[in-house]
Amino acid sequence: MAMSCTGGSIKNVNMDQCEKGTFGYDLNFLSRKDSIHLLTDETGRAMVIVSAKYQAKVFTSTAAGLQGTSLGFVNYKALDAAEPDPHMNGYGGENRFWLGPEGGRFSIYFATGDRQVYDNWHTPPPIDTEQWDIVSAGRKSISMKKEMEVSNYLGNRLKLRASRDISLIERYRITEELGISLSPETDAVAYQTVNTIVNLNDFEWTGETGAVCIWMLDMFNTAPEAVTVIPFHEGDEALLGKTVTSDYFGEIPADRLKTAGNHIYLKTDGKYRSKLGLNAKRTTARAGNYDPDAKRLTVIVYETDRDAVYLNQEWDPAKDPLIGDAMNAYNDGPLEDGSIMGPFLELESVSPAAFLKPMQTLSHKHAVYHFIGEAAALNPVAEKVLGVSIDNITKIFGK
Repeated sequence: MAMSCTGGSIKNVNMDQCEKGTFGYDLNFLSRKDSIHLLTDETGRAMVIVSAKYQAKVFTSTAAGLQGTSLGFVNYKALDAAEPDPHMNGYGGENRFWLGPEGGRFSIYFATGDRQVYDNWHTPPPIDTEQWDIVSAGRKSISMKKEMEVSNYLGNRLKLRASRDISLIERYRITEELGISLSPETDAVAYQTVNTIVNLNDFEWTGETGAVCIWMLDMFNTAPEAVTVIPFHEGDEALLGKTVTSDYFGEIPADRLKTAGNHIYLKTDGKYRSKLGLNAKRTTARAGNYDPDAKRLTVIVYETDRDAVYLNQEWDPAKDPLIGDAMNAYNDGPLEDGSIMGPFLELESVSPAAFLKPMQTLSHKHAVYHFIGEAAALNPVAEKVLGVSIDNITKIFGK
């Protein structure tokens, strides 16, 4: 299937008519890898690419048709690789389903007894390389499922069925759900994902057997002046825990991470590998990223439960597995050997621990909103949804 970037409609033409960086280019590229499913509104401007073959990912989206910017990170190199990577196949995708925890006593990425270091880290195939099944698909929604079995660090095999319901959020619903107004000049695309797991074992998942959690990761393109913005609940650490965990890969330098009022700001320029996290009592269940060059404001909204148990994902079996984050943010950067997977940035949300009896379910909702427009038009959206002005975002690191 070849697509045209010469207008809003989709026509059969050569791929080289679509410039790299446009949605049309990625639509053509991904169509050669998979029978992708396209969600679209009546105007043909808001479009979302979903792939069952690539683990039910939302690969990318556009707010301005085929000629619009492709808003997700697509890793062409990984998709063209002759052999799969034994650790993780970073195909990209602006919204992907994973399971946690990544590390610790309940980890499903490390074999029993192995040191939790990169050489021993392996992503379970059902969320890395295996195809999912399409249950139903239409112009504005798609449902997929996958039965799987994962082994954890305690040596237990957890059987489950995962499902993903992805639906386009139309423009009128965007304004209703976020309580905002959009100028006619502002383009927008959004979608909601409902992610569910079912315990298929004949035993309950407990602190003795270990448990999993639903983990949503959104990969977007970095930019020189792009900044992630995370509002948080202020308050006593004795009651709410520390404001932010910022030492996943070593402490983030002060010139890349700032706290001002009740907002955390992280540089997402793809030049320094860094990750942070907030617990369920600190997060406001939303976060964003602003790129002034692309005139893009991205917002994620997700479910949290302030009183639930969240799993620790750190690569350290000695740490308490029942104290973890509800949201994370990541900026990619070079590894010690100079190699880099992206660069990309991530906004992530996590469900509570799935302490489930046989056939019990746990669901987690996570929505992504993109807005494209001039700073003056995006400012009311940022102020309403994130509680901060575009001007504050752009000047926080001294620009």
